[in-house]
Amino acid sequence: MSEDRPVPDPDAAPDPDPDAVLDPASAATAPEAKPRRRGRTAVLIAAAAVLGVLAGAGTGYQIQYQRPDTPLPPLAQPELKQPTAPAAKATPLTAAEDTLVKTDGDLRKLLLAKPKGAKDWAIPFADDGWVSLYDYAMTFDDQRYMFSQLNQDAFRRLAAATWTVGGSTTYTDTEIRLVQFRDETHSYAEDHAHDMAGYMPEADYAGHDGQLIPGSVDGEAWVYYKPTITAGYLPEYQARALARQGDIVMDIWLTSAKPITGKAIMSVAKRQLERL
Repeated sequence: MSEDRPVPDPDAAPDPDPDAVLDPASAATAPEAKPRRRGRTAVLIAAAAVLGVLAGAGTGYQIQYQRPDTPLPPLAQPELKQPTAPAAKATPLTAAEDTLVKTDGDLRKLLLAKPKGAKDWAIPFADDGWVSLYDYAMTFDDQRYMFSQLNQDAFRRLAAATWTVGGSTTYTDTEIRLVQFRDETHSYAEDHAHDMAGYMPEADYAGHDGQLIPGSVDGEAWVYYKPTITAGYLPEYQARALARQGDIVMDIWLTSAKPITGKAIMSVAKRQLERL
């Protein structure tokens, strides 16, 4: 048989929790704690702002849609005129007009030919007419710097011709160098020729300003004032000519056991320049 249980009165206060510990002083004065309600006003304002933007965009689109189309202004050239006759074919440049025919071909063919009766050097400067970047850099005082500089300045190739005439006490050696650069974005040939011509007036070299070579842009020729004296050897006289033609630097040296005239170096320079 079930035990009858009393039905709780909903209006009656709940029984106190016997495990709770209350401060009698604070129980009389502490206000009733209530959970903080979320702000519904801020949510309503944000929703109204979004609806206002959408309503404004829709109204603007409706007004623009009801307006008539505005025609575009006419083009400056309403019609493209087509040529009535075929374009004339371009006439190719002749070998004399197109410098690339010379400079992109075998550079050795542009060198002056060895004169009749001349002999090759006992130790040739060029290997089958070509000189490597390394061997060319070795001809300068600061070989390491020149090797790096020439490599950086788009050195392309060097063709050279050498010969000697006369005997052991009357010899004259001739050396012609054609140094070519890849002047695609900058005129490295002009820089190289300018740098070498810049130190020629110094006392350790020619010791004076050169003489302009006729027919060249900025070519010059020098005859050294003083011969080179080496113990046990005859004095050596020198002359030099420098000129630039396009991406090629012409560098000519004459070395002789007897004094060299300006006419001699100028003659070789002009004949070689005519072939470029």
